[in-house]
Amino acid sequence: MKARLRYLSALLVNVAFPWLAYRFAFPHYGHLGALVASALPLIAWMSWDLLRHRHFDALSAIVLVGIMLSLIAMAAGGDSHMRALEDPMVSGMIGVSFLVSLAFPRPLVFYLGRSTRAREDHRSVESYEKHWRERPVLAAYIRLMTLVWGLGMTGENLLRTLIIWRWPNDPHSALASEVLRYGVYAGLTVWTFWCRRRLKQDAMRYPPDPADPPNATDRLANS
Repeated sequence: MKARLRYLSALLVNVAFPWLAYRFAFPHYGHLGALVASALPLIAWMSWDLLRHRHFDALSAIVLVGIMLSLIAMAAGGDSHMRALEDPMVSGMIGVSFLVSLAFPRPLVFYLGRSTRAREDHRSVESYEKHWRERPVLAAYIRLMTLVWGLGMTGENLLRTLIIWRWPNDPHSALASEVLRYGVYAGLTVWTFWCRRRLKQDAMRYPPDPADPPNATDRLANS
């Protein structure tokens, strides 16, 4: 699959399809059923991508984990208002974990990228570690991506909490919260694709490594 087509497909599956599934299911099944429906396109995409291309889609996994945490929060019980507040607060832990990982030598996005490379070729892990040590631009972008995703997801969940707190009895507050969720994911996804293009351009400055698997440079930028 060509890179641009793959990026467009990822944007549709990670943002557009989950949002549409949520929107169509919400009037019939409520917030809980709509969340379940929004997870289905992500599960289908990740399964197909893994079986077809042996590729682990880290972006889809992040969105899916956020939905799953929201479902766990809603299943925990309590009144409807408290469950609605727990949803963004619990899923906001993902954003906090991104920010906390910046205090360590290797942030969370580094491990997500390494996991993707490991599924493609066992030699890719050694190549990935080597590029991390020798390419300062790659290391800087991985830290920047960790920071932006952490701030974006934490800020998104804080805003969703404020929406539900400010309009607790408004039937449209849950819908507005989900619009904000997928809007932020869309922005973060597009920005991540831009970063990948910059990383691919930076990779061209370095001579090929004889130990790299075929097309390792392209896969490194797309991990």
